[in-house]
Amino acid sequence: MHNFSLNRRRFIKNGSRAAAGITILSSLSQPALSATHNAPKIRFSVININHSHIYGMVDAVTRGGGQLVSFYAKEPELAAAFSKKYPSAKPARSQKEILEDNTIQVVLSSGIPVERAPLGIEVMKHGKDYLVDKPGITTLEQLEEVRRVQKETKRMYIIMYSERLENKATVKAGELVKAGAIGNVIQTIGMGPHRMNPATRPEWFFDKKYYGGIITDIGSHQFDQFLFFTGSTQAEVVCSQAGNVHYPQYPAFEDFGDVTVRGNQGTGYIRVDWFTPDGLKSWGDGRLTILGTDGYIEIRKNIDIASHEGGNHLYLVNQKETKYMDCNSEPLPFGEQFVNDVINRTETAMTQEHCLLATELALKAQKNAQVLNIKK
Repeated sequence: MHNFSLNRRRFIKNGSRAAAGITILSSLSQPALSATHNAPKIRFSVININHSHIYGMVDAVTRGGGQLVSFYAKEPELAAAFSKKYPSAKPARSQKEILEDNTIQVVLSSGIPVERAPLGIEVMKHGKDYLVDKPGITTLEQLEEVRRVQKETKRMYIIMYSERLENKATVKAGELVKAGAIGNVIQTIGMGPHRMNPATRPEWFFDKKYYGGIITDIGSHQFDQFLFFTGSTQAEVVCSQAGNVHYPQYPAFEDFGDVTVRGNQGTGYIRVDWFTPDGLKSWGDGRLTILGTDGYIEIRKNIDIASHEGGNHLYLVNQKETKYMDCNSEPLPFGEQFVNDVINRTETAMTQEHCLLATELALKAQKNAQVLNIKK
């Protein structure tokens, strides 16, 4: 695994772009710093940076009042790109150096997906909270161990579902739903298309034993949104399917998956794929439709092919009006909420139960998915 010949050029090139666009009792050994205008609220570090999502994660926690202190990456090229973006962060000699630093309260990671849960378990055992890129867990066995250690240590294991938490239109939709703009939510339909770019992808990207499968990976975003917008606290996967329908040269890869899910407060449909065409001015035409008893909301997250430029578009239709909202000026509260949760041992950014239930549903849907076999 560690000898993979990774093609990192696109990752390094796009790291800075991603940074711009992705905008209980505390352990006695890790007291929070006093929250003043000039002093950071918490100190955090990064271990493993195999996906550029780490830049958005760092920026979110920094906006919330955190100070990036140090980082570790075993790949010299990735470490160099990260250090260039965050020159004040100290390069650590090993992940152990960070884990044993009692002044660090939180560790962030976007390592190779299969390695994320084992790292998170070590982070929690060292008395620190953990914020990890999705998929934060790749197997049900990992999930069981994460839950066990989280309950024992009382540390936070939070997965950064950025399609909701770092998308301004989706944040706005949450406010509208909470205010009753479309009545009671009945269903969510989440679409998560992505662009493939085979030449820019590392070797582990093409083997689902390392990334967990397409539903585990991309689909975790959609399960998070389903639970959040319907308000479901219990749910079951009705049916799921996944397969490789277009890339026989990568036999361990999956390029399509979909799921029907039923919760105690609503239903959901999820579709994820790697078929974004090169003619689109975005990596994916991500969409979310939220159906309520008195209306619906459609979010066009990254692009609106019909009219408006850029991303963060929201359409609201209810009994009073049909309205378009440009959400680019909306705030992103996750970073501040997360930092305050670290300090106060609260759950305002995301409950631990919600976080792990979304992943559990994705893992079950992946494990039980019928194999899709389309031959043409």
